[in-house]
Amino acid sequence: MRKLILAFFIALGLGACSEQEPDLYTGQQLEFDLFKSSDFDSNGTLTVKELRDGKLEFDIQLEGAKSSTAYDFPAHLHFGGYDQADAPIAFLLNPVSSKDLESHTVLGSLSDGTSLDFEQMKTFDGHVKIHLASEGPDYAVILVAGNLGSNTYGEVGFDASRIAVCGKSF
Repeated sequence: MRKLILAFFIALGLGACSEQEPDLYTGQQLEFDLFKSSDFDSNGTLTVKELRDGKLEFDIQLEGAKSSTAYDFPAHLHFGGYDQADAPIAFLLNPVSSKDLESHTVLGSLSDGTSLDFEQMKTFDGHVKIHLASEGPDYAVILVAGNLGSNTYGEVGFDASRIAVCGKSF
């Protein structure tokens, strides 16, 4: 019985010494759909979370075939709608892993020198595209795309035949 009581106090003491990790997020978030944009059967969601320091975290989760071979799908945040030709890249997002179909990026300054906060994200005129490859002919294959902020209109208004392949400048 003494051993049980001693073990209880040791466990209680160890628990009191550990610090809890502070919550990184404010609780505010937005979700945007990413729609199938090629012959590959993929779709997904972009979740934008506000961090306590005011920055934004972009979390991409795709649905589709995962791979046991590690490779990445390039992901870009663009200015304008997905159908805008030569839409400038606003920010290079971390690539989506083929193994878990996820990407996590803390957004920094955009290519035009501006930054986005949570309120501005609600009305941002932009879109996200995820490519099959970072170069070569497969760069032109867009796995998923979706408008963000002020120009979202859901799957009913999405037309994959209108997707413009983005330029590579940043």
